[in-house]
Formats: sequence, structure tokens, C-alpha cells
Amino acid sequence: MTADAAYLLVGVALLLAVILPTLLKRVAFSAPMALILTGVVVGFLPPFETTRLSPLEHPAITEHAAELCVIVALMGVGLALDRPLERTRASWRAWGSTWRLLAIAMPLCIAAVTILGWWAMGLPIAAALLLGAALAPTDPVLAADVQVGGPTTEQAEDVARHEDEGVRGSVDDGVRGDAEDGAVGDGSADGVHEGIDEHDEVRFALTSEGGLNDALAFPFVYAAIFLADEGPVSEWWLRWLGWEVVGKIALGVLFGYLGGKLLGRIAFRPRMTAFQFARNGEPLLALAGTLFVYGLTELVGGWGFLAVFVAALRLRAEERHDEYHVVMHEMVERLELLLTLLLLLALGVALGDGLLAHLTWQGAAVGLALIFVVRPLTAWLALGRQSDVDEEGNQSLGPRERIVTAFFGVRGIGSIYYLAYALQEADFPYAELLWSTVGFTILVSVVVHGMGATPAMRWLESVRDRPGRQEPSTP
Repeated sequence: MTADAAYLLVGVALLLAVILPTLLKRVAFSAPMALILTGVVVGFLPPFETTRLSPLEHPAITEHAAELCVIVALMGVGLALDRPLERTRASWRAWGSTWRLLAIAMPLCIAAVTILGWWAMGLPIAAALLLGAALAPTDPVLAADVQVGGPTTEQAEDVARHEDEGVRGSVDDGVRGDAEDGAVGDGSADGVHEGIDEHDEVRFALTSEGGLNDALAFPFVYAAIFLADEGPVSEWWLRWLGWEVVGKIALGVLFGYLGGKLLGRIAFRPRMTAFQFARNGEPLLALAGTLFVYGLTELVGGWGFLAVFVAALRLRAEERHDEYHVVMHEMVERLELLLTLLLLLALGVALGDGLLAHLTWQGAAVGLALIFVVRPLTAWLALGRQSDVDEEGNQSLGPRERIVTAFFGVRGIGSIYYLAYALQEADFPYAELLWSTVGFTILVSVVVHGMGATPAMRWLESVRDRPGRQEPSTP
């Protein structure tokens, strides 16, 4: 394929990604679906028959392209979260759904997929564990339809002002619109913004989960690498636990915190008048900070994904209500969208070019089981029984919210990165089968979750707004 043909392909694909969802807005049709479908069709066209975009043939390019997309998405996710994570019991409790999904649902998903890969697909235990670790984390890239909409700085300022005046409960309609039941974990007042708000516990749980589990799945990827390279667990488990789990997570948190604090000082409290980034609205600071924190953390051996997310949270906390967060988030979101669409186009071409050639019915069954059984069941169990409003008046996950949160475990770019990374670090058998299974699972996830996201969220909103609805009592 010539460079001119590549420009044409990318241009047409991006136009379709922008136009088709708008034209088909009455139908559940998303931009990721349009890009993958376009790529599949392109893969069969004669001018592109000689183009090979298989991740098996270009593992390093695949790895780094997915890596860049994920870290940009993590910065955007961290900047979008209004709910602070502070050293208080109330703050940590407000993130309770996130901790449940990370500590219970994700390990159970990894274990279930590992067992299915070993038992149903006949994979060696190392390859089965790699499959489980690659597919277990939800994706911060493709889950935009079920995530928070972005920073709500002006609303937060209004809420803070009203609270300073002693106003509690609902906020004036002229400031924030209709009030919703419950308050967020940091004690701010209730509210929505155009139907997409962090006070929606479903959106917050899925957004925060996607921001953290990409890093916390990495130790399991390394466990699979150690199994493939170093043999029995007894030979390496102590080193794995001490360094891959404890050491690298600690470094990721530390360098993320320090990096975010440094970026906050540069943006909001510069010692030199020339560094008025917040006042000038310079959005590239977010991208520069993303690459800086990620690269530094990886160089010292920590988990860079975790560091980027923590840095974004810390940067947001430095001056929570400044409009500069909106500017940075919009730039990061646009870049993330562009990278995502290009990767999905390449994935579609690879699918049409034979990526699924090694897919077995057992591999397809494992992918379908993960999307329709394993993730929904493990997340539903992890979230436990909750009422719509907890004993402190904060919004929680009621029965309907638990079902939606459990179902929308979107798989995507993160899975591509983990698999490409691991296959270059160790010699895993059945690499073609692993790629086919992961590609099939992502394809099904894009279609199923893409078609279901909007109807599901509208259904929840209609139920919440139903007149006379009674909130269940706290168990």
C-alpha cells in the first residue's frame, strides 16, 4: 500500500467514524463499530491485499501504539473524575465500588479465564494465565459511553459557595439544574450535568475501575511471563510478590503523586510569570506531563500506567475547580479519540486480513463466556448487596445499577497492549490462537457494549426519574 492510499484510507475511515454515528443516532451504532467494520472491508479490497497489519508481524509497533493510546486515555480519565481520593475514611468509602471491582472482580475474572483457557482451549498454564491477565481489565479507551463526561469545575465552585453559605441539600435550579438523590463521597451537594455526571455511581465505578485496573493487571501478566520463562511458581513467587506487586505499585503511586504535584505547581502556582499555563489555557501541559510521568516511572521500574492515573488525580486535586482542567481534558480526549480510531481501523484491517484464522470454537466460547457470564457474574458478586443510597446519604449502587455496572466490562486497547508486550518478553506457545481469541473478544465487546451502552444508561435514567419511585431501604 502506498502512502497516498494510506492517507485516503485513514481520511475516509475517520469521516465515516464521525458521520455514521450521527446519521444513525436512532440506532445503537458507535464510532468504534464504524472503524472496525471499515477496516474489515478494507482488508478484503484488492489495493490492500499486500498490506500486512497483523500484530504477529508487527509486535513492537502494535505494543507501542496501544501503549500510547492507553496512557493518554488514563490521563483523560484521571482529569475527568470529580470525586477526590484523599486520606480520609469518607473519601475511601466513596470509592468503595472501585475497590470491590479491583480486589474481587478482576482476580476472579483472571482466574476464571485462566481455568477456561487451560481446560477448554487446551492452553499451557502460562499461556492461559496470559490470556486471563490480558482480557480481565476493563478498558478506559473504548468505554466512553458509560464513563463520566468530564470535569465539572463550574458546578463544583457553585456547590462549594452554597455550602459555605450554609446551604445543604438541593442546589438552586439556576445554578445546577434538577438535583439528584445522594451526594458524592467528598461531601459536595447533589446534581447532574446534562445527564452525564459523576454523581451517577455507575459511570463513576466504571471510569475509576478502568483507570486503575490497567496497571493492577500487569503483575498477573508478569506472573505468566515468569511461568513461561522460569518454571514452577515456587521458583519465583516471592520475588514476584515483593517486586512486581508491592514494589512496582509503590513506585507507581509515589512517582505519580510527585509528578502530579509538580505539574500542579507548574500549572497553578508557578514561581515565574512566564509559566502561566493555566491562565493562558495551554493544553499541551497534560500531554507533556503524561509522557514525562510515564517515561520516568518506567525507567525506575514502576508501573507507568498507575503513575499516569495517580498523576492525573493529583493534578486535578491541586486546583480542583479551575477551568484549566476542562481545557486539558478536551485536548487529551481529542487525542485519545484519534489514536483509538486509528488503532481500531488497523484492528479491523487485521481482522479482515486473517487475524481470526486461528480462532477455534473453544476460543470463541471463552471470549463469549467472559463477556456474557464471567465478567457480569464476578462483578455482580463483588459489588455486593447495596441500596441506592447508603447510610451517610451518598448515592450507591442499587440492584439495577449493579447489573449495568457488572455487564459493561469493555475489552479493548489494553488487551492488545498486554498481549503484544508479553509475547515479546517470553516465548509463549499458541501465540496465533491467543491473538485470534483476544481479537474476537474485542470485536464482540465493541459490538455488544457499543450497542447496549446508550439504551442501558437511558433505561437507568428513566427509572431514576420515574415519579413516585421509592428508594430501597439500607440493608
